[in-house]
Amino acid sequence: MTDATELRARVAELIAAHPPSGTGRDDFLRARFDAGLAWVHYPQGLGGLDAPRSLQSVVDAGLAAAGAPDNDPRRIGIGLGMAAPTILRYGTQEQKERFLRPLWVGDEVWCQLFSEPGAGSDLAALATRAVRDQASGDWIVDGQKVWTSSAHLARWAILIARTDPTLPKHRGITYFLCDMTDPGVEVRPLRQLTGEAEFNEVFLTGVRIPDAHRLGGIGEGWQVARTTLMNERVSIGGARLPREGGMIGAVARTWRERPELRTHELRQRLLTLWVEAEVARLTAERVRQQLVAGQPGPEGSGLKLSFARLNQEISGLEVELLGDEGLLYSDWTMRRPELVDFTGRDAGYRYLRSKGNSIEGGTSEVLLNIVAERVLGLPSEPRDDKDVAWKDLAR
Repeated sequence: MTDATELRARVAELIAAHPPSGTGRDDFLRARFDAGLAWVHYPQGLGGLDAPRSLQSVVDAGLAAAGAPDNDPRRIGIGLGMAAPTILRYGTQEQKERFLRPLWVGDEVWCQLFSEPGAGSDLAALATRAVRDQASGDWIVDGQKVWTSSAHLARWAILIARTDPTLPKHRGITYFLCDMTDPGVEVRPLRQLTGEAEFNEVFLTGVRIPDAHRLGGIGEGWQVARTTLMNERVSIGGARLPREGGMIGAVARTWRERPELRTHELRQRLLTLWVEAEVARLTAERVRQQLVAGQPGPEGSGLKLSFARLNQEISGLEVELLGDEGLLYSDWTMRRPELVDFTGRDAGYRYLRSKGNSIEGGTSEVLLNIVAERVLGLPSEPRDDKDVAWKDLAR
């Protein structure tokens, strides 16, 4: 069993062989992956050492102290938080070896082709079709996806498509890895409330995907997708933060630096939200510790729920605290950013961007159902389409 002492020794060996000050960033990250220090709980040869997940902090602390570069996790968050754990669980050995290293290093950015104009909250009702070419064995994909973060930057996408419309909606779906540079993939920007086009819509017209890029069995895509979705909710709502990290830190800093803005009513609201943010942070830490024993469960839906609500309430409080200044918005320029930067922007951006938190990564309404049914054990919501073939559903 790998322990903290051994990991510190491996970090020291990596630093000695590849001094950060004299090694290119990408070269260092590749060497770190090959040394098993990328994600220590992954298997040997795939960036890990089969070590407990909890020991990752030992590696991260040692490398940070040495001034080593990280892999810019916010820029490649979809790959790290969603694609990688799904590929690890369901991928073939060849898929794991092909995709995990460039994904972790950041050589290849990933996006998620799940939501559709007619299947957002009801994701299993998706209409994008994948039809098998019997001559070549490839899959021909046609359809439209929407709200796709980073599609304008991505080389690869995780994609779910309907392969059998004669089955009920959850049972006729298959999961694929789609090359975003292939013919027939068209990415169009979606300008949002902030003025930017962080999201995209993606049109798929006759896109050919080899069967070697299918993840999991034919018709088993919903099961594979659930692994992605559960990891997504933990990655959104369960990010590791210090005390007063994230949105609450920005408003607390303004409160301390601008005493002339304070009122008793705002003080009471800030105290309440500060406590709730700290509870959410500690709960996320507990969930991450539970991940040592396996895959994330429905508890991640609760984390994502609290993340969305707190971000919206905290950003609203910040705008009120700033008064007239809170009504200002610094830049409406149409841009296609590489990442979402809540804490590096102004209060107006935080207020507007946080409105999307209760939609992206699963709407709050859907997540409330998941928490009710799978965490609290309440009766399931009645569903009259559960055993109806997808082709016969009203649309």
